[in-house]
Amino acid sequence: MRKPFTMRLMAGLGLAAALSWLPLAGHTAPVFPDKPIHLVVPFPPGGGTDTLARVLAERMGAELKTSVIVENRPGAGTVVGSDYVARSDPSGYTLLLNTSAHAINDTLAPRLPYETEQAFAPIAIVGRAPNVVVVRPDSPFKTIEDIAAYARTHPGKLTFGSSGNGTAVHLAAELFKETARISLTHVPYKGASPAMTDLIGGQIDMFFGTAGAVTPLVKAGKLRAVAITSTERSPYWPGVPTIAETYPGYAADVWYALFAAAKTPPAVIDALNRAAIGATQSDLFKQRMGSEGITNSPNTPADLARYVHEEIARWRKVIQDGHVAMG
Repeated sequence: MRKPFTMRLMAGLGLAAALSWLPLAGHTAPVFPDKPIHLVVPFPPGGGTDTLARVLAERMGAELKTSVIVENRPGAGTVVGSDYVARSDPSGYTLLLNTSAHAINDTLAPRLPYETEQAFAPIAIVGRAPNVVVVRPDSPFKTIEDIAAYARTHPGKLTFGSSGNGTAVHLAAELFKETARISLTHVPYKGASPAMTDLIGGQIDMFFGTAGAVTPLVKAGKLRAVAITSTERSPYWPGVPTIAETYPGYAADVWYALFAAAKTPPAVIDALNRAAIGATQSDLFKQRMGSEGITNSPNTPADLARYVHEEIARWRKVIQDGHVAMG
């Protein structure tokens, strides 16, 4: 029996609709990326992370053959920008460049709107740099042990400045206090500049700062570097010992890492990892970031995932033991 015309028509339309989803002969799905990528920086323009982001964006764009647009979304100690990326479409076109704050905020920030290890897909570590302990040129403290020895006999008398409560540099000092078993008094500032102004003026005894922040004043002879917080000495700080040389196991690098929203396809993550590592190995990146003491070596998304997990646990202990609160 012949099917009624309406049934034949419906069947034909259904087959046509199904076939319309199949790629045409000779055509393939779009290759990532096929449009510009947005790189979210959860800090204001002009800072060290913003500078790194713009160099990284330039070189990643060249690697991926597309534009990488830096977008500053500061606020709430990096939470505003991080949350924006966590809620973005998991396509790899919206990325986050964050620092050690990414791990620190998991404990420090009250009521985070995301789960740090579940909301993001790790891509790559794109930079590491030591923090630097600096004093005035006329300070009697020549070594980190000079500071610790004085603090043991004068508990709480020595003061150290930082760029704010709960910042990576503040926690580097808290870790030093815990490791050396000494008491120092923290004086938080709203940024590195006012802290260093007060250090030069004699209002505080020392400052834990990022390499980028303190380098100009050290080079100008207005401050003197006592120690750096990385596990190994830095070629950018010749002659300056690490805290770990006196207190083995101490480490408090500042790190910079790239993330996407969770559930971003693995193939996209791999492409972004290759581009990010390629960018950090470029001559431009090494030249521009080397002046900030920032270096990097090849690493994988799995390396970053493990590192974030370890950093969350490590800084949680420092925050809880030091009773640190976000400023």
